[in-house]
Amino acid sequence: MGEVSHKKKIWGWMFFDWASQPYNTLVLTFIFGPYFAQIVSNDLMAGGMAEGAARAQAQSYWGWGLTVVGVIIALMAPVIGAIADNSGKRMPWIWFFSGMYVVGALGLWWATPPSFNIILILVSFSIGMIGMEFATVFTNAILPDLGKKEELGRISGSGWAFGYWGGVLLLALMLVLFAESEKGVTLIGIEPIFGLDPEMREGTRSVGPLTALWYAVFMIPFFMWVKEKPRPVATGRIGVSLAVKELVITIKKLPATTSLFAYLASSMFYRDALNGMFTFGGIYAFGVLGWSVVDVGVFGILAAITGAIFAWAGGLMDQRKGPKPVIVTGIFVLLVVCIAVVMISRESVFGIPVGADSSLPDIAFYICGCLIGAAGGALQSSSRTMLVRQANPARMTEAFGLYALSGKATSFLAPFAIAVTTSITGSQRLGVTPLIALFAIGLILMFLVTPDRQTAEE
Repeated sequence: MGEVSHKKKIWGWMFFDWASQPYNTLVLTFIFGPYFAQIVSNDLMAGGMAEGAARAQAQSYWGWGLTVVGVIIALMAPVIGAIADNSGKRMPWIWFFSGMYVVGALGLWWATPPSFNIILILVSFSIGMIGMEFATVFTNAILPDLGKKEELGRISGSGWAFGYWGGVLLLALMLVLFAESEKGVTLIGIEPIFGLDPEMREGTRSVGPLTALWYAVFMIPFFMWVKEKPRPVATGRIGVSLAVKELVITIKKLPATTSLFAYLASSMFYRDALNGMFTFGGIYAFGVLGWSVVDVGVFGILAAITGAIFAWAGGLMDQRKGPKPVIVTGIFVLLVVCIAVVMISRESVFGIPVGADSSLPDIAFYICGCLIGAAGGALQSSSRTMLVRQANPARMTEAFGLYALSGKATSFLAPFAIAVTTSITGSQRLGVTPLIALFAIGLILMFLVTPDRQTAEE
């Protein structure tokens, strides 16, 4: 086989974003998350619980499940990254965690109404989520090999945008051909294709197998075109004890590298808040505005389209001005939007009462969704290029493991805070208010971050 061109390698790397994004877009946020909340709340109401309390309890269950996933990822990601750096190999890990992604996604098919085993479904979801997150650690660590430092913002932004378009395409296919409304028909008024039973919600439940198949097919270009550069292998035994030892040394050095330390701390809070918005956005719309799975899916398409556009635009701005201005702007926009979302309900918009049949709450929430997608796309793309600028090139996988740690060390915090606040107040609107504080803390810490590693350590 001939030498793979540099352009093909970049495209192969970007295909990971295309292949993996649907787990976030369809499973976590816009299709399966709201479906989970709908089935669980209906089951609770059938048992005698009031509608508002049932929907709040369903959001709480989802939050606790994500809390457990976040803790597992936070504890394991840096260690696994350090092991990979010591072994000099990343591809075997990507293969392994890709397998977890596919198995976990397939398991969601068994979320059968009218009720299902909540623990079993959350375990399946967690396996897929852990597989996606850990595979991302290793694919992100390949980014520095794809170009010069000043080119990485554009490459990262293009990859993130490409991933969003993949999510948009599969979400559109899901809404048009598979996901059924309460009337048993898809967005275009037909029953789910392939004879899927709408009464058993087989169209919506197919989101798991469809996401798994999408990933398996579109990871082929990645594995064909992305080849690792030979890297030094640690002498002696390569294992957990050595990885933990070197990880501890790296963590102890973090306070001396003020900029990297501040950046990891900032991203710990703002990425947790952003993940909370994505994770609970569909469930919030279902519970507060009474949207169907199809309504939430349309909302997701709009958010993903703006995410794709602004991830690409943010990548160009990153290349010109660096990642910090893009990140600061994104956090500020999301902070404002988070405040706005709390002020939208079926009864009022920004404190102005509206009629029960008013479309203003829906329009306002759609606009918020577009802003979340736009700011979130640019923010996430520039976040990984900022880490490349801050981290030690020789320990890049470990650095992205720490990045995953910073993103997951408090990743239980947003779901935990939302779960607790929702349980205490019995209100989904008040339940999401902790996200405002997380964005604010992340924004403040970003002002301590300098442009790159050289500046930070001089």
